[in-house]
Amino acid sequence: MQVAVIGGKLQGVEAVYLARKAGWETLVIDRNPAAPAVGMCDHFLEFQFSLQQPVPKDCPKVNLIIPAVEDIDTLIAVKMWAEKENIPFAFDLDAYKISNSKLTSNTLFQKMSLTMPSPWPGCGLPFVVKPDQASGSEGVKVFYNSKAFLNWFSAQQKMDDIVIQEYIEGPSYSIEVVGFPGRYQALQVTDLSMDNVFDCKRVTAPTALEFEQICRFKKMALAIAEEIQLKGIMDVEVVLNKDELKLLEIDARLPSQTPMAVYWSTGINMVEVLGDFFLNDDIRHIKPNYERFVVVEHLRVSGDSLEICGEHIMTGEGPLTIRKDFLGADEALTSFSSEKKCWVATLIFAGDTFEHVAVKRQNCYEQVYELFHRSCGDNPVSNELLH
Repeated sequence: MQVAVIGGKLQGVEAVYLARKAGWETLVIDRNPAAPAVGMCDHFLEFQFSLQQPVPKDCPKVNLIIPAVEDIDTLIAVKMWAEKENIPFAFDLDAYKISNSKLTSNTLFQKMSLTMPSPWPGCGLPFVVKPDQASGSEGVKVFYNSKAFLNWFSAQQKMDDIVIQEYIEGPSYSIEVVGFPGRYQALQVTDLSMDNVFDCKRVTAPTALEFEQICRFKKMALAIAEEIQLKGIMDVEVVLNKDELKLLEIDARLPSQTPMAVYWSTGINMVEVLGDFFLNDDIRHIKPNYERFVVVEHLRVSGDSLEICGEHIMTGEGPLTIRKDFLGADEALTSFSSEKKCWVATLIFAGDTFEHVAVKRQNCYEQVYELFHRSCGDNPVSNELLH
């Protein structure tokens, strides 16, 4: 069984990591031979898809294609290749076109009468500005006063490609839905922590939400999947504000970070689930084998600084490798080598309790400091780093 992962950035890292956990052989196809997932896969093919050239040259036989890119033209080209070679294509392009536009998906949420942040100008301050089609935290700005916004607003050439809505402070949560029309399942809810540029720096599971809130969240996610007639996988993100789960966005694609956390917490492998769907039309009930406490977070060591940052840091240090029992973490995806002064790592900590996980994290960061011969007083790991 060989799966072709199209794109070697963050989604590609997630797809390759979980495909390996499923025991599959992995081929990454990307135009960049130094992409993060290249260091984790079994085979790499350097190729750039286009509508004029959708079939990769000298490509070995593959059994399944999992796109891990967000460019529409590239996705169309990959689908052309899949149809030409009769290879299962684990992606819903129609659903993705809805979720890829925040304007389009917000219109959908309004039509469904789902609770979401109020739109500008009726929302008051502070408010957030987001590009319509950018991914994650890219281009996100928060304005706390009108003067700063008006200065920014006057410099804009067009306003039809941005979303402006109230900025809501509160904890964020994510959930994945998998399946086909009439046959959907909502998986485990995960808790998200953001860095100072609104990029997710940490995922924890199981969730801190109460049971009734989890049920509301799952009901909302399943309703959206049915409305867009999803075929495959989608994640839904919300923020909790005054006991209301306000819908932030949806993404009809394999996400990054949360599937890894769900795998370590429950044993559910979302890539393996996608394979069952698209290879075997298998819609069997998915249930957790267990539920462990998990933290997945991103560490950057640069010069003499050590910090937890959003996942964007994982894209700039070249190919990653998978390391078991890495400095006390259960597993890590990292660019670390003993010769490097600057490196990054996605660290995974798991245990039977959050206290057990906290001890592992403390021990890991103490080992990192020791490795680089640094001292931070009586407590070598700052509270700021661990929270």
